[in-house]
Amino acid sequence: MKRSTDRILTTHVGSLARPDALIPLLRAKDRGQPYDRGTYAKLVRDAVADVVQKQTEAGIDVVTDGEQGKESFYGYVVERFNGFERKPAPPGQQGHPRATGREYRAFPDYYAWSEKIAEWAGGRGGDRRFGVDVCTGPISYKGHAFVQRDIENLKTALGGLRHEEVFMPAIASSYVFATLANEFYRTPEEYEQALGDALREEYRAIVDAGFVLQIDDPRLVTYYMMNPDASIAECRKWVAQRVESIDVGPRIYDMELKDIVDILLRVDAGAYSFEAANPRHEHEYHVFERVRPPEGKVLIPGVISHTTNLVEHPELIAERIGRFAKIVGRENVIAGADCGFAASAARFNDTHPSVAYLKFAALAEGARLATRALWGRA
Repeated sequence: MKRSTDRILTTHVGSLARPDALIPLLRAKDRGQPYDRGTYAKLVRDAVADVVQKQTEAGIDVVTDGEQGKESFYGYVVERFNGFERKPAPPGQQGHPRATGREYRAFPDYYAWSEKIAEWAGGRGGDRRFGVDVCTGPISYKGHAFVQRDIENLKTALGGLRHEEVFMPAIASSYVFATLANEFYRTPEEYEQALGDALREEYRAIVDAGFVLQIDDPRLVTYYMMNPDASIAECRKWVAQRVESIDVGPRIYDMELKDIVDILLRVDAGAYSFEAANPRHEHEYHVFERVRPPEGKVLIPGVISHTTNLVEHPELIAERIGRFAKIVGRENVIAGADCGFAASAARFNDTHPSVAYLKFAALAEGARLATRALWGRA
């Protein structure tokens, strides 16, 4: 992948809001309900073309399809796998999947209030009233047509538009492993290995298309939040095992970067994307004063937040970029976002879609200011 050799490049994490007309079709598709496949295909093509154009107009250098054809950043894989079936959620587990986590336990009043607002606005998605997907047979990949559709839609949308590089997100096997129950494989290791073998086919298709592969694995840092009885040491052990196989709220139970950075840097990737703009993580650039990335690796710190409709000032963005550049070198930093702006099509998003693109424009301007400061020119 490209580096910031003569200026600070810009990118983001992937997911962007889907158009209103597409959302009911994505919901129906995810729930196993009837939907018009022809209308769905056309709306996805048009949506990808629209978000790619908007990214380039805002000044994003490394662009993507916004995951327009996916209901969520991870749930999409079920239709691309053999071996899973939809079952009713177990008694007491039909609410939001995070309801047993540290944050929900610590701040029940806040989350009750938050869910009421979300339901009024159209829902957060993620509830289990429509069942849960469970592994009940041998896993194999059957999503070749789906991923090729994603690739062709993105290639078509790119025609004639200025961009430096293209990426496509795909979920990590460890996230699926931690999220979807296994009733078939004898051991967790066998289950995770089967998931990894299947997803490798999707990863290969993306790379063969000439795109940068982005592997999404938020569970590496949310495992601590989701498992309130686990200690830091136990979470580190879990994360280390996942690496080897490779919401908005008070957020006081986010895993701190200092506790897992050494494990994350074991991943053999060209770049590492992480949160660095929100108030729980902005200070963590200091971690890289003590732990340096491997030679030739790139950091993609979030310098704009996905959880607020306040648009960051370009000078603040430039300052955030500069902090990392001074530690790891200007060529080793690409300016990014904390997380996706629409992780689920059905979810009530914290940032309005129009504001997300204003943030992208501010990101591009902040990168220009940082370039001027770091190279002595715009």
